[in-house]
Amino acid sequence: MTTDTSAAPPRRIPFPRLAPALAGSPAAVTGLCIVGFWVLVALLAPVAAPYDPNQNNLAALADPTPSAAHWLGTDQFGRDILSRIMWGARTVLAIAPIAVAAATLLGAFLGLVAGYLRGWVDAAIARVCDVILSFPVIILYLVILAKFGASALNIVLVIAVTKAPIIFRIVRGVTMELRQREYVSAARMRGESFWYVLAVEILPNIRGPLSVDVCLRLGYTTIAIGVLGFLGIGLPPPDPDWGGMVKESYSLIFVWPHMALFPSLAVSSLVIGFNLLAIGLREGQRRA
Repeated sequence: MTTDTSAAPPRRIPFPRLAPALAGSPAAVTGLCIVGFWVLVALLAPVAAPYDPNQNNLAALADPTPSAAHWLGTDQFGRDILSRIMWGARTVLAIAPIAVAAATLLGAFLGLVAGYLRGWVDAAIARVCDVILSFPVIILYLVILAKFGASALNIVLVIAVTKAPIIFRIVRGVTMELRQREYVSAARMRGESFWYVLAVEILPNIRGPLSVDVCLRLGYTTIAIGVLGFLGIGLPPPDPDWGGMVKESYSLIFVWPHMALFPSLAVSSLVIGFNLLAIGLREGQRRA
């Protein structure tokens, strides 16, 4: 006696809806407020920034400390730090999501294919990812950007290539487990195509661990962009860049500490916001 698997409904792994999951977690609400604040700052920078980020105020060089005219003070070139931080937020929140999205798409695609097909395809993709992960990330950044130059596109590409193998491992592991589920077997017996099974039966069930990793990856990418700017291989000046602001002023940290302190706090707060969002999503999955 056989059962009609063609009529078997797909069995989905429970995943909480985003809004209830975030609303039920104080960590997620805090993280969302922090990230939302910086998004708002980035959007309003062209109209809310008190000065042009590259405008030099020679009169402020006599006393660059915070004042009524410059709330966060000025740097050693007389540029308003508040304005540069606001414009720097646009840089980070433009590059980081694009880089993470590219890494997620590439890593998820490779992980789905390798985890589902297994065999030599899985082995070949896994070996390539292992080779990439074997290089120290900072050294890899330095080599690639020194060769091809520092630009927004190159930074996105280098981050996507170096982070995709990590996402590949996550997706591959979940896919190897999901491919044994009954609803995947039912889809194969119905004659569904390879791409249908991956996109409709498996991919939606990976969104839980993938969404948490994306939030964490956004935080890591924010740090990476800051590190690249600090090492002098981030976005070329005079574009405001939080890491570049720290690099330009760290030698004066014992004289005018505010010049390096405020952009460092900006980086730290945004990273904390993304991490708290990831914690909230993880808590929501546990409650589901």
